[in-house]
Amino acid sequence: MTDGAVAALQALVRIPTVSYAEVERIDVGAFDAFVDELGRRFPLLHRHLELTRIRSHGLLFHWRGRSADRPVVLMAHLDVVPVDEDAPWQHPPFSADLVGGAIWGRGTLDDKGCLVGICAAVEQLLADDVTPAQDVWLSFGCDEEVSGQAASDAVAELERRGVQPWFVLDEGGAVAHQAFPGVDPPVAVIGVTEKGTTDLRLSVEGRGGHASTPARNGPTARLGRAIVRLDRTPFPPSTPAPTLELMRRLAPHAPTVLGPLLARADRLQPLLTRALIAAGPESAAMTRTTAAVTTLSGSPAHNVIASNATAGVNVRVMVGDSVADVVEHVRKAIRDDQVRVEVVTAGEASPVSPYDGDEAFALLESTVDELFPDAVVSPYVMMAATDGRFFTRICDRVYRFAPYRMTKAQREAIHSYDEHLRVDDFQAGIAWYRRLIEKLP
Repeated sequence: MTDGAVAALQALVRIPTVSYAEVERIDVGAFDAFVDELGRRFPLLHRHLELTRIRSHGLLFHWRGRSADRPVVLMAHLDVVPVDEDAPWQHPPFSADLVGGAIWGRGTLDDKGCLVGICAAVEQLLADDVTPAQDVWLSFGCDEEVSGQAASDAVAELERRGVQPWFVLDEGGAVAHQAFPGVDPPVAVIGVTEKGTTDLRLSVEGRGGHASTPARNGPTARLGRAIVRLDRTPFPPSTPAPTLELMRRLAPHAPTVLGPLLARADRLQPLLTRALIAAGPESAAMTRTTAAVTTLSGSPAHNVIASNATAGVNVRVMVGDSVADVVEHVRKAIRDDQVRVEVVTAGEASPVSPYDGDEAFALLESTVDELFPDAVVSPYVMMAATDGRFFTRICDRVYRFAPYRMTKAQREAIHSYDEHLRVDDFQAGIAWYRRLIEKLP
């Protein structure tokens, strides 16, 4: 089945299921083709599991187990982000070329690799006439990349049916190689919470006019100054409990100088926080709320002074902070009442799922130990957003983990160029999903 799974992943990566916030830009035909192809590639799954369609192309499968006492939900999403046509892809982004032992293309890591991995594991188990110990639900979203409503609607459907999951598993962490300076083993990080995603709009209005007669402190100048001030005023650092636990688990594998610091992470928190900030952007993001200016707009022409200049700011809200805290910090950092700060979308950080001594987390951990015995397993705070955050409404245990080995280069390729997944890593991930289902108590 693993060879069939590779072919299935290639076929599904070749279908450009690109999400856009503007509904009219979405290629509905591509999503139709994806759903049809999924049915062809996994006939047993579609024959034996009950399917409920969610919104346009969301899929919610129900696999009845021997018991419904502790149902579990396995998640993925079938949509992908747009491709930058000018980016230097080694292989065309929707070619799914099999080169150098890897499948190349948009969605291999985010998140068709997980979707096909789950389906392949279920298909194998059905072929072997296996019935899971507990009900298993497969929730595949169709608009995750634009923070759409399909996952929320899937939650509503489960609520309507009275389903209260024992745990939910979505994409997120991975078996990360080269994750921390000086730590040789890969680190299998399981997200027990995720930062909130909030979008702000900074705007400045003015008279505008002809570019030949500019006035000082016009809208673009004020906006530029505000952006620079915000960039120079990072949010206060903090180190939440899952990050401290991650540091403690890394301590035995860290360099001699760093190991004792990590082992006493809870008692040396300020020093540890400074060390994480100094280690680079990936580790620094673990210590604080972050803000990134992502969009800019001003004048429609070179010879026209903008009468309105705007900037979009994407904020990832750390556990312990709130959207209200974010707005207050931004206003204080900018120090200009003429710069309007608006909340476009508000998303608080997710609740922290249990991990210390918890049976569900221990199940995930032991399954990682079986399939990736060289990895250090740990909870962590996920920086990106997932559909899993919607499931915190009906479940206290929402975890975020993709069972694939990923190098630093692979992690950097997500939402960028040269996204790829090695075939042997893909096959190991399928085995991980299968083993997880087999071990359900």
